[in-house]
Amino acid sequence: MAVRALMPSQTEHSKELDALTALARMVFKVPFAAVTIIDDDWQHVAASAGLTLGACAREQSMCTQVVYSGKPFVIADLRADAAFQDLPYVLGEPQFRSYAGAPVEMEPGITVGALCILDTIPRTLSADDIETLSNFGTVAGGLLRLQRANILLRSEESVLKAAAITDPLTGFFNRGALASTVDAAIQQAMAAGEEIGVLYMDMDGFKGINDRYGHPFGDAVLAEAARRIRTVIRTDDLPVRLGGDEFAIFLSARDGVAAFEAVAERLVVAFRDPFEIDGHAVKGRTSIGVVTAPQDGRTREELARKVDMALYEAKGRGRDRYVCFDAALLGQAS
Repeated sequence: MAVRALMPSQTEHSKELDALTALARMVFKVPFAAVTIIDDDWQHVAASAGLTLGACAREQSMCTQVVYSGKPFVIADLRADAAFQDLPYVLGEPQFRSYAGAPVEMEPGITVGALCILDTIPRTLSADDIETLSNFGTVAGGLLRLQRANILLRSEESVLKAAAITDPLTGFFNRGALASTVDAAIQQAMAAGEEIGVLYMDMDGFKGINDRYGHPFGDAVLAEAARRIRTVIRTDDLPVRLGGDEFAIFLSARDGVAAFEAVAERLVVAFRDPFEIDGHAVKGRTSIGVVTAPQDGRTREELARKVDMALYEAKGRGRDRYVCFDAALLGQAS
């Protein structure tokens, strides 16, 4: 896992590693230097200077020998070495003739790749040269560790951000997502000339369920309610648990108000089946208010005010139904 996380496709491009390979190329006066990472099957180039080379199979990689041994590996003349003389980049372009690589360690004793230099002429390295190359490898390992730490920090930050706007009981967004996520979705739809449907729903008689059976039982009912909601809405719709048994659902662009009403109707029907919890069957039907943006408003605050009116009207008409907002409700409210 640690090696895969460092693959070039998984990480941001590292200017520091590029600078290190450029410096190694100048110090050793070679046409090519690179930092490679070896996984179970491939050699990947994390940074390079001089020539641009892609990934190659592990068995064709000289850096694999560095990973196996954990020590510097030098081949003075590739064409004179039976193990490497037939490799495609020795026989063909760029016709490498010499190789030297030093270990790149992710942790002490854990070699994940090599800092290598290659030349198109045979050459040997002195003990001082090998020590210098090893120092380059040590610095490359340090840079990769910093890169890995940044990846982990970003991952943890994303998890924390997601947790902050997620309701743990239902897996829906919570109120904290309204400003950070929902508002952006509404504005994006408005800018694209699309419609957004907003459904505001709560469960009829939920307080009685809690009072009779207790809050753990009520939580189980809410978790089942969330499951039923998910069976009706699409994956790109945004469900929000506002608190208690109150939910808001922001429906992405569909075929007008009729489509939003169809979703509301399916939700009402889905809640008519009793909730079977711990051997008890309880009724937990729902009332829903429906508004459409931009017809009924262009901001979340305006939509919330009007969808609340529609929900109140649904309850006033006997519950277990949905009501779409219309201008007549404004007159009733006043």
